[in-house]
Amino acid sequence: MSDRLPPLTALRAFEAAARHMSFAQAAAELHVTPAALSYQIKSLEEHLGAPLFIRLNRAVELTEAGRALAPGTSEAFQTLSNAWRSTKRLQDNTTLNVTAGPAFTAKWMAPRLYEFARAHPDIDLRFSAALRIMDFDRDEVDVAIRFGYGPDHGLWSEPLSSEWFTPVMTPELAEQFPTPESLINAPLIFDESTSFLRPQCDWQTWFRAVGVDHNPSHGLHFSGADHAVDAALAGVGVVLGRRAMVIKDIFDGRLVAPYGVALGTKAHFRFICRLGTEQRPQIVAFRDWMLAEIAKTISVHQALTVVPVEEVASA
Repeated sequence: MSDRLPPLTALRAFEAAARHMSFAQAAAELHVTPAALSYQIKSLEEHLGAPLFIRLNRAVELTEAGRALAPGTSEAFQTLSNAWRSTKRLQDNTTLNVTAGPAFTAKWMAPRLYEFARAHPDIDLRFSAALRIMDFDRDEVDVAIRFGYGPDHGLWSEPLSSEWFTPVMTPELAEQFPTPESLINAPLIFDESTSFLRPQCDWQTWFRAVGVDHNPSHGLHFSGADHAVDAALAGVGVVLGRRAMVIKDIFDGRLVAPYGVALGTKAHFRFICRLGTEQRPQIVAFRDWMLAEIAKTISVHQALTVVPVEEVASA
């Protein structure tokens, strides 16, 4: 038996027929006649020296050889398709596909994107808000904004900003709770989306950072940071707000951070793309825009004393 690979068209015909388990459906997908597809598979069987399908009256089944060949050909053609789409995207400097978590998209991206669109009308920005870690090739993603510790193996990654947690509330509510101690009696909001952080950046740890012995558990609990912040904006209570989720609302005066102390975490948002694509014009433009937007609210960050959570947790 020769080790020479058979023609690609014959392998493509087999892959489609094995996936559909139908010569007719495979022929329709490949835009050939059933007779032409059958001929390609027959030539492949001759090349192999063994049948790949059992032809039944109205159906086909894979032989043992067919079952051995099918997974590899399916994976190979998927790899080829991904490589071709990736190569085509490299020729496109007008489209940018970005993925980020739903909360970050709602609270950081959405209020600012009109500025990017106005500055770069030639770039077609497409957003996918999802918690799922997307594949840059399979999902045709150009840029991902991810939160956590990393590392991002095999990818180009740049930290966007440090992340901290501090109590925030409406200005009206802040008048009722002028000191950290007074928060013991405040309606608290719990954002459970960062429960994976180690050490924890939670209410008990923040109270410890300001010298208050209090471990609250009663209040409104939200699984999404954006919903927790929305509740605070509605005046429902006080949330231990994350920098990325609340800094624009603080800067614009809708929320206040009256106590001046924040918990700092080593987890952070990162700007991620595939190695070798970081200098594509639309990616450079988007990264530069994000960094410029972060710089606009730096005064809020500078007004806080950020205490590393590791120091408080080990105290």
